[in-house]
Amino acid sequence: MQDQTRDTDTRDAEIDPFVEHRRLLFGTAYQMLGSVADAEDILQDAWLKWHGVDRDSVQHPKSYLVRTVTNLALNRLTSARATRETYVGPWLPEPLITAPNAAEETEMADTVSTAMLVVLETLTPVERAVFVLREVFGYSHAEIGGFLDRPEATIRQISHRARNHVQSRRPRFDADDASRQEITEKFMAACHGGDLNALMEILAPEVTLWNDGGGKVTAARRPLHGPDHVARWMLGVMAKPVSAGIRLEPAVINGELGIVGVIGDYLVGALTYDIRDGHIENIRFQVNPDKLSGVRRAGS
Repeated sequence: MQDQTRDTDTRDAEIDPFVEHRRLLFGTAYQMLGSVADAEDILQDAWLKWHGVDRDSVQHPKSYLVRTVTNLALNRLTSARATRETYVGPWLPEPLITAPNAAEETEMADTVSTAMLVVLETLTPVERAVFVLREVFGYSHAEIGGFLDRPEATIRQISHRARNHVQSRRPRFDADDASRQEITEKFMAACHGGDLNALMEILAPEVTLWNDGGGKVTAARRPLHGPDHVARWMLGVMAKPVSAGIRLEPAVINGELGIVGVIGDYLVGALTYDIRDGHIENIRFQVNPDKLSGVRRAGS
């Protein structure tokens, strides 16, 4: 009788596979969609499917769950592409705070940077799914074929094509952590001090700034190019009455040191950027309030 009770207690104490693999599932959905909100929606749908399935018919829960999330994300990504055609201004992925508490929450294998998420946007939905599952999470071509109901040979071809596509477009930058921190501090100091010359000195000659307001808040509708335009625009934003009291603070975003903008206790934006040869080359400025939940949640 005691043995039977112990067995029952052990079963009751077992972790639900969905809970056990939630971080992996979120990471898969987020890297496929570039959206925290959409990834959370996918997990909710996957949870409902999981709790509606006959568990005795599921031999490998982890594979079942990854397959479910992947296909739900594929469907969402296909419809999202059509929606983005009418998006107001540049579209950028949703930033995600990844240190230290949110890193435990997402458990992304090698956190995909914002720059990488932008590159992944140039893949087809299926290519993106295969790339994420293969290159980020290390699934075999055969396993991915099972997830997507496609022959292994087909998955191998898609994987090769996607990897070559990403490698040809993936930014190559050389800043170590110390250099990135130094440049970040100089950038914040120049912005806070309204120092145009100092700001221009740390911007690369070919710097480009993308600003995603999504039509929700005032933002640049087109990319800005060149140190002069970018620096003047940044300082102009800092000087606006609506920006009074804004402060810039360092934050680790998508695995790299970036900056968040805060007014009082209210988050108003997140900046990520690439650094090459000691200069900031690309700036991605997310100010759409609907796309800052991954930063607010981690900082709350």
